[in-house]
Amino acid sequence: MQLSHWEWDSFFRDIDVLIVGSGIVGLSAALALKRKDKNLNIVIVERGVLPSGASTRNAGFACFGSVTELLDDLDNHSENTVFSLVEKRWKGLQRLRALLGDQQLQYESLGAYELFKSDEASGFEHCADQITHLNKKIAPITGEAETFSINKEGLAKFGFQGIEHLIFNRSEGQLNTGQMMAGLLHLAKEQDVNILNGLAIAALHERGQSVDVQTEQGWHFNTKKVLVATNGFTNKLLDLDVSPARNQVLITQPIQNLKVKGCFHYDKGYVYFRNVGNRLLLGGGRNLFKEQETTADFGITENIQSYLKGLLQDYILPGQKIEIDRWWSGILGVGKLKKPIIQQYSENITVAVRLGGMGVAIGVLTGEEGAECVLRG
Repeated sequence: MQLSHWEWDSFFRDIDVLIVGSGIVGLSAALALKRKDKNLNIVIVERGVLPSGASTRNAGFACFGSVTELLDDLDNHSENTVFSLVEKRWKGLQRLRALLGDQQLQYESLGAYELFKSDEASGFEHCADQITHLNKKIAPITGEAETFSINKEGLAKFGFQGIEHLIFNRSEGQLNTGQMMAGLLHLAKEQDVNILNGLAIAALHERGQSVDVQTEQGWHFNTKKVLVATNGFTNKLLDLDVSPARNQVLITQPIQNLKVKGCFHYDKGYVYFRNVGNRLLLGGGRNLFKEQETTADFGITENIQSYLKGLLQDYILPGQKIEIDRWWSGILGVGKLKKPIIQQYSENITVAVRLGGMGVAIGVLTGEEGAECVLRG
């Protein structure tokens, strides 16, 4: 099927910047470009009915790193790299809150807890020994003298079983992912950004001072500039150090007198859960089945289901009858480094990808930096 004259003339003619992907990064980039020049003709194309990937499928954690995650990062990266990323995540969260407002985000500053099982005493002691150092490094970023602290009160309050220790992070919070994306979409439409859903890009080809865009529907059209903001799906278009990583998530039916309030991390952040009102959301475990979960295919698997159900029944909500309301999955973009890739890929193509599972924290800043890169190019 070919484009009609009306379709081409109204939607695909004289595009200044085409953004591929309508997630946090793509929408933030469009808004940043419009702030620089409101007359730019910006079109966002999105393969899904809603933003595909992780932007509408994440857990809504306003986080920047648990103690075990940060210590693991320090084993593999320099202190400067790790704490520069923490700073970017922190500033990114503040930028997101300033852009949309806490009311739109339904932001709650309940803090976050990291759990240690009874047989993980040595791991906890190692983390406890590093809290003072981490707090000293993070204090200039968060403004808190003691971001991390050992928490004993929560062990009884939350009703866990088999959990021996908790470390509290007073500077993290939680938000409503759906309302976040609804707010960004609303702002983009207010700025006359044209968003086309259900349109998948098959290839991008440089043609002098423009880019020839080929869609999976067989259409071709031109644009002056392209910003690729496809995160975990990037290698469908471009050759970069970005691998897809699937995360599986569940949410329960409402639970009467739910004691769990706030965000919770386990196993270097690979497992996470939180309350959503009086429901419990739980996800993760991809590190246990890495080969299986290194995929851009959505889906739910029995081994992840079994693992998450076991955590739910044995440790988090022991002795309670729990009904699961819904399962889903999201696709992250990861690589050898946790640092995003924000750069010109070619003369007229820019990339802003590889958010490393921290899209909520760094998505807005990544989009804004990507927009600056487009304008410089």
